[in-house]
Amino acid sequence: MKKEITYKDAGVDIDAAMESLRRIKGFTASTHTPAVLVGLGAFGSLYDLGPTLKSYKSPVMVQSADGVGTKMMVARMTGVFDTVGEDLVNHCLNDILCLGARGFTFLDYIASTDLEPGMVESLVQGMARACVRSGLALVGGETAQMPGVYMPGEVDLAGVITGLVEKDEIITGDKIRAGDALLGLASSGLHTNGYTLARKALFDSMGLKVDEHLPELGRTVGETLLEPHRDYSRVLLPLLTEHQVTGLAHITGGGLPDNVHRILSGKYDAVIEKKSWEPPAIFNLIQRGANVPDADMFRSFNMGVGMVIAVGAEQADTLATALETAGETVYQLGEIRKGKGEVKLV
Repeated sequence: MKKEITYKDAGVDIDAAMESLRRIKGFTASTHTPAVLVGLGAFGSLYDLGPTLKSYKSPVMVQSADGVGTKMMVARMTGVFDTVGEDLVNHCLNDILCLGARGFTFLDYIASTDLEPGMVESLVQGMARACVRSGLALVGGETAQMPGVYMPGEVDLAGVITGLVEKDEIITGDKIRAGDALLGLASSGLHTNGYTLARKALFDSMGLKVDEHLPELGRTVGETLLEPHRDYSRVLLPLLTEHQVTGLAHITGGGLPDNVHRILSGKYDAVIEKKSWEPPAIFNLIQRGANVPDADMFRSFNMGVGMVIAVGAEQADTLATALETAGETVYQLGEIRKGKGEVKLV
């Protein structure tokens, strides 16, 4: 008689999935407003848009999906997962911010070879913390066990955000003109991009350990790499209608060259002065550790600038002052000039 084979024998533990769900219900519920009509466990989320839409004249829905990439591997090395939960939410908030949108709902996707309830709990705890700060409702998600698809022990994390923006307040970069100033907002570090190169430089080339304390960083390598991705929406959204902001670029994969390019038409160039800010020590460490060329550094990392703002030159100083008053570190990066849609780092 053949031995019975269960789903758990095949690599999928339903009990672990149900335990994960039990642990995260409280965190998701903490993000809910009266607009959320059902909690976790339903086959879909229900969000009552009626009260929200009353505050818009011509609302446009904005959606975006993203992940945290191989930063999850650093989280796995340290055993700290809540901060990457924050990363996911903040990254998505910044993406729709670039169109002038405010987020309302968030969905997450957690997949691995085998679910660890404690890890799932920590990830969702971080997401909920970021959602509460920004007014997002974490309305649901998916936890998937897929042995054979993922390498043993690895975890994939992604999220989907939905927001709204007034139709006549959408920001696409189409109003950018020659003479506009370019302001930069400081990043907190790598945010969620460039970790494959960072890990190769720091761990493979330099032989550093994740718990190794470096004086130039002022903390351990792991703590530096897991510094959460900053959310710029809470500070910037209230200021967009008060200032002549013509373009916003979230500096993620592709760095300054590729992301600022996304808001330029073929008629204008963005000229950015590299000496207008000092990249944090972690970037110098990575470049030195693996002898990375400048061009690769600026296309792999944000280099200390997490958001670029194009604004009418006459309002640049006022906006910069407002941002600094709100706690942001602001760099006067450069300006928009007539050109061919190029980003020039000079």
